[in-house]
Amino acid sequence: MDRTAWIVVALCVIGLVVWEFYLAKQMAPRPASVTSAPGRPSLSATPAIVAPSPLPTPVAEASPGSAPTPSFTEKIETLRNSDVELRLTNRGGGIKEAVLLKQIAEKGQRVVLNSDRSAPIGAILEQPSTATLPEFTASAQSDSVQFERTTDEQIAIRKKFFFEKSPENKDNYVIEMDIDLENRGDKPYQSSGYFVALGSAAPIHPRDYPSYTRLVWCIDGRPKAIDVGWFGSSSGFLGVGQHPGRPYFQQSIAGAEWVAVSNQFFTTLMVPLTAKATGVWGQRFDIDRGPDQKLLGIEGALGMPALELQPGQTYSARFEIYAGPKLYHRLAQLRHNEAEVMDFGIFKVVCQFLLNFMNLLHSWFHDYGLAILALTTIIKLTLWPIQNKANRSMRQMAALSPKVQELRDKYKDDPTRMNQEMMKLYKQYGINPVGGCLPMMIQIPIFFGLFKMLGQAVELRNSQFLWVKDLSQPDTVAHLPYLGWPINIIPLCMAATQIWLMAMTPKTGDPTQRRVMMFTPLIFLFICYNFAAALALYYTAQNLFSILQFYQNKRQPTPTLEKVAPAGKRKR
Repeated sequence: MDRTAWIVVALCVIGLVVWEFYLAKQMAPRPASVTSAPGRPSLSATPAIVAPSPLPTPVAEASPGSAPTPSFTEKIETLRNSDVELRLTNRGGGIKEAVLLKQIAEKGQRVVLNSDRSAPIGAILEQPSTATLPEFTASAQSDSVQFERTTDEQIAIRKKFFFEKSPENKDNYVIEMDIDLENRGDKPYQSSGYFVALGSAAPIHPRDYPSYTRLVWCIDGRPKAIDVGWFGSSSGFLGVGQHPGRPYFQQSIAGAEWVAVSNQFFTTLMVPLTAKATGVWGQRFDIDRGPDQKLLGIEGALGMPALELQPGQTYSARFEIYAGPKLYHRLAQLRHNEAEVMDFGIFKVVCQFLLNFMNLLHSWFHDYGLAILALTTIIKLTLWPIQNKANRSMRQMAALSPKVQELRDKYKDDPTRMNQEMMKLYKQYGINPVGGCLPMMIQIPIFFGLFKMLGQAVELRNSQFLWVKDLSQPDTVAHLPYLGWPINIIPLCMAATQIWLMAMTPKTGDPTQRRVMMFTPLIFLFICYNFAAALALYYTAQNLFSILQFYQNKRQPTPTLEKVAPAGKRKR
């Protein structure tokens, strides 16, 4: 290869290596976060991203918070439907754990939302970073659990948890929490605001991407979020953007419809029904799962506005809690833009269509692997006529390449004139030099839409296909001895089919471009090697269809080069 080609290839390789190091750094164990000195910032104060701690103290590893050991016996009450079991605690009066009865994690265990060392979901907090969880008196009914306590200021706090009634026979993960504050004293009670704990979220699998572990809030139908990477220190770029580690995130907001903690496939989302949230709070914590499995989790809380109670007066607040998998069809049925927690971004419309269509195909085939193959087939058949025109354009370009090379040799010292003459040549023969790129331009939003959709499609979890045990994870069948590198079959097949496809593609463009394109399969293999098996399966199947189409096009007569008559001389 010439020097330019080597430079391009070297830059690509360096970029990929840097990307892998970045991912490794994100997945690596982080130092334990720190909490601030005691204090209670007001929600009505000027918005602040983070309040630095003058006297930081370390937090124990694997612990979201450092609540003091309770001086009372913890009691657990259970509330259950066919989809989720809530374990409610008198310690803070909230949901200690939400056990998803139909969702399986590693080693056959059920998925559990919230850590038992985090503040319970629904706990009322003065300041989350210095949370105290007092004792409540619990009473269980057939369809609800209630908590009650009276503060030193003679404020009676009553909470009631129950499942919302739903016409659906499945996917019922919505809980309602009603709160009443009654002033039983003889003095007015004022509060500048309070927080309600969301619990915590953490990756289910070691290979889950950290960027999906986030604190999310929605304002006017538009989601905003920070992920666990926000809390880490950064050296910036050439000193720009450098900052130390951040102990926690806290921000006043204009009014949020909901706030959530979320991982790649599950979320705990809380909607205040009587008033919008006026603040968000979040903190990162470490999870130690062995020498090679140290993950990052996040806990959060939403802030509520100030309140004032006269003697004998009662304040009531209602909250809707969704604690379950990120099922788009279920979240879309809710009334407060809860589906925005999926974070589909600019490819939202494409993601929604592909996800709904994939689930429709699954209802016919009862197998998500077959549904993905059927989805690929339909997409390729839809684009087949466009790809045929593109293949014909590439074959015409290949036939014209000798004349193009003559122009390159003739005007090699005058690039501007060379480009002008080449455009004239294309115009003379009626060839669109970018015609072969059109199908790729159409497939770009489809590819990225599938990437975003398949990355969060909880339906693919534990879905098997051939040797793949879980389509939402890489299809690792073994590890290389000594090195420990995973052996993923489908990405290797993807790279092999891409090399096969490139070998069949007519050779167009200058030699440097062709040499650089030779490394495309390697680059895609490097990027997609640890992606979900479902995405690699789609891309491999797409390559096989493209190969089939090239074979079909090759059987057609070779296109002949004929000059096109000028526009003024064409017959009408």
